[in-house]
Amino acid sequence: MSRDPRRRASAARAGRGGRIAVIGGGPGGLYAAALLKRLDPAREITVWERNAPDDTFGFGVVLSDETLGGIEHADPAVYAALEREFVRWDAIEITHRGRRHVSRGHGFAALGRRRLLAILHARCRDLGVDLRFRTEAPYPAWLAETHDLVIAADGVHSPTRETFASAFRPRLTSHRCRYIWLATDLALDAFRFDIAETDEGVVQLHGYPYTRPSAQGPGASTVIVEMREEVWRAGEFTLERCAELFKDTLRGHPLRSNNSAWTTFRTVVNERWSSGNVVLLGDAAHTAHFSIGSGTKLAVEDALALAACLAEQPDLERALAAYEAERRPVVASTQRAARASLEWFEDLALYVGQPPRRFAFNLLTRSRRVTHDNLRLRDAGFTASVEREFGCPPGTPPMFTPLRLRGLTLRNRVVVSPMDMYSATDGVPGDFHLVHLGARALGGAGLVMTEMVCVSPEGRITPGCAGLYDARQAAAWRRITDFVHAQAPGAAIGVQLGHAGRKGSTKVMWEGIDEPLPDGNWPLVAPSPLPYRPESQLPRELTRAQLADIRHQFTAAATRAARAGFDLLELHCAHGYLLSSFLSPLTNHRTDAYGGTLTRRLRFPLEVFDAVRDVWPPQRPMTVRISATDWAPGGTTEAQALEIARAFTVHGADAIDVSTGQVVPDEAPDFGRSYQTPYADRIRNRLAVPVIAVGAISSWDDVNSLLLAGRTDLCALARPHLYDPHWTLHAAAEQGYEGPGVSWPAQYRAGSRPPRTGRTDGPKPRLRLGS
Repeated sequence: MSRDPRRRASAARAGRGGRIAVIGGGPGGLYAAALLKRLDPAREITVWERNAPDDTFGFGVVLSDETLGGIEHADPAVYAALEREFVRWDAIEITHRGRRHVSRGHGFAALGRRRLLAILHARCRDLGVDLRFRTEAPYPAWLAETHDLVIAADGVHSPTRETFASAFRPRLTSHRCRYIWLATDLALDAFRFDIAETDEGVVQLHGYPYTRPSAQGPGASTVIVEMREEVWRAGEFTLERCAELFKDTLRGHPLRSNNSAWTTFRTVVNERWSSGNVVLLGDAAHTAHFSIGSGTKLAVEDALALAACLAEQPDLERALAAYEAERRPVVASTQRAARASLEWFEDLALYVGQPPRRFAFNLLTRSRRVTHDNLRLRDAGFTASVEREFGCPPGTPPMFTPLRLRGLTLRNRVVVSPMDMYSATDGVPGDFHLVHLGARALGGAGLVMTEMVCVSPEGRITPGCAGLYDARQAAAWRRITDFVHAQAPGAAIGVQLGHAGRKGSTKVMWEGIDEPLPDGNWPLVAPSPLPYRPESQLPRELTRAQLADIRHQFTAAATRAARAGFDLLELHCAHGYLLSSFLSPLTNHRTDAYGGTLTRRLRFPLEVFDAVRDVWPPQRPMTVRISATDWAPGGTTEAQALEIARAFTVHGADAIDVSTGQVVPDEAPDFGRSYQTPYADRIRNRLAVPVIAVGAISSWDDVNSLLLAGRTDLCALARPHLYDPHWTLHAAAEQGYEGPGVSWPAQYRAGSRPPRTGRTDGPKPRLRLGS
């Protein structure tokens, strides 16, 4: 056969034959082989598997309805064989401190891994795939030279991935728990999560059935035992001891292993999934924590997508690019959910003290894929019991329950997050600010926050930033607070005070964010003489006298804010502005009493906080916004963020507004849905302080879920309120809520019902081959 890559690529198209090597005989590799052979019987397909046909190191496999639907459309014969084997159930049971909670309506299907492999072996043989067991695959580079396509489905420790590491650029991350795959000869009747609190620490069990009781036996279940590394090291967790810890769930049955070993989970991410004619599939390309049951699901879906792309695209290069383009967003989303789930179990000790139903709800929604709304659809009774425990009045979604901070009662838990508008003149807010903030107050939010209001002309980010450093500005703000209080009764309005520090004297956002002004610059100050970006202006290091002056500027602005009628004041200690840059070790290189250790880095922000708290009316609450991580090596750590939050709380902060990043320009944020909320969650549950969660929270369902799970007390939303000033009113309408948590202005009441929408069709099957 020719080694010319263009001829090989052409031959690999559906209907043109070709030689395909599959390295690894797990579900993903076998299913890819079967699909590709079925698409084109002329293909020569060989699967190399180092183990025997009936060797497997797991027990049961869970597949979702979505994955099964794809299998049914692509290969009805495989689906029919699987369907005969499935154990199906719909309940999740959680046992915690002697309390058992059951939630139904979830829908699971599982079967033994050996049976799954046997079904795929039989299908491959029927189609003419060459299966080579107990055989190490030839060297991957040789296979790439002698085959048209090489599919590397050789698992988390993939030798193929390592051979071509310079091309795939893998990144492997180990996590903080030890776990072991086990089984028991008992068919559980639900997905079980059991929590045991031992002298060494918290231990958890994940269990689910994979065979039914029959005349041949009692059935069987997969059992995974997991705990933090330090817990595992502190004790002797033999199979016998694990069985004893969970004897009620196991009904006295012993646990058994299959060459099982305690291990730590590794998340695999690859920068690229293909190189030339070699492509990664399943765990070789990506892994997702077992607590969301996605390993086999992702591998099977990879196989479906790869087969479809090879059939659809005109050549191999475009087929592999299409495969990666299709699968990468799905996998990234799954990995975000899996990481949220594994981190929840890593931090399980934070939550065991929660009220029992809240704990169960928190566990069920840990990955953010199950939410308050879909859990209510699955099991309305369970969800209602959680809402009652939370304190929701009848018919009231969690987001519309009130919250009291000092003398201020917020009617609901929605905050319009501070958003810089860059539309002031000489620091004076004008008609734009009146309409912008007034519209969002009319839109139903419990608390509307101003943008960062600067305490001096030199403390502005841009010439368009608003201030509170003179009487004209205070009078203009009073006009806005009066409007909110008169026209949007029940809405509160808060002011965020800050100083830009080294990030000042720049263009407004839409003219060039963070770019220095071409002229008219003002001098910048910072803890240390470090420019924000190489092209930014060099700030001067603040002297003791200048620190005292800035502290006075904050107290003067706070006094004006109180007189202007603001209900709440937030001190901005985040996003790399002046007070934030004192806190981060990346931006504070001082060697005096205001730099060095975290205690010293905290000194000036706490001095400012104390001074502002002294002049701010005692009955009005004060919050602090922090960046809980800098998203950069050497920056603020999780432990330091906790200490920062604790320090402000001890000094009298009523809530911590937990944001992240924007401290240094070379940050690498891990963006995703609700991506910053875990930081708020940890601060709330470690320190028992009220928090405001921010960061890609976009739906009312997310808000309800975060509140009910005890991960936050308030949710601040920015872009959703730019898209829809009446976001909170519409959230009430969509949930059918009417009550004291939100009120429609009389002028808008006619629009309080959601308009009718048209019908939408569901997605078509990914690959349909017929029977």
